[in-house]
Amino acid sequence: MKRLFEIDLKDYKETGNVFRRPSARAIIRKDDKIALVYSQKEKYYKFPGGGIHDDEDKRHALIREVREEVGMVVIPESIREFGSVLRRQKSDQGEDTIFEQENFYYFCDVEDALLEQELDDYERNAEFVLRIVDFDTAIEANDIYSSDVFFDEVMIKRDLRVLRLLKEL
Repeated sequence: MKRLFEIDLKDYKETGNVFRRPSARAIIRKDDKIALVYSQKEKYYKFPGGGIHDDEDKRHALIREVREEVGMVVIPESIREFGSVLRRQKSDQGEDTIFEQENFYYFCDVEDALLEQELDDYERNAEFVLRIVDFDTAIEANDIYSSDVFFDEVMIKRDLRVLRLLKEL
């Protein structure tokens, strides 16, 4: 998969302790709009998706995460690669740990029916809901987003850059 860009904050010590958490993220277009996760509490948009388990295929993780976060059912044969984004920064897991996340973005189509969300505590607290919006709405919200949690802010600015790339297609 081609690398779209990298985010390396270089705010960490080169200790050799790296916490890797790869993720799979869905790009679901609906005509001239896009299906995204919206945090009603924090007022940002993100691509549906999340962490890939150790023994899990990227595409299976994508299908699982989309179903859990937004209740959409991905059509497996519709999955197509878009690109990846590598993110490196000081970890929130420990003082001497680097957080490294390769984010794999995939175009995909979904079935018409929606299932119930299966949110974890973090997602429930953020009040995640499915929103199908135009690119400008998501870009505007993410462009002004700021947080006391810098770790989250970097995640949203990453998805902002991907949204801008997609808008140009």
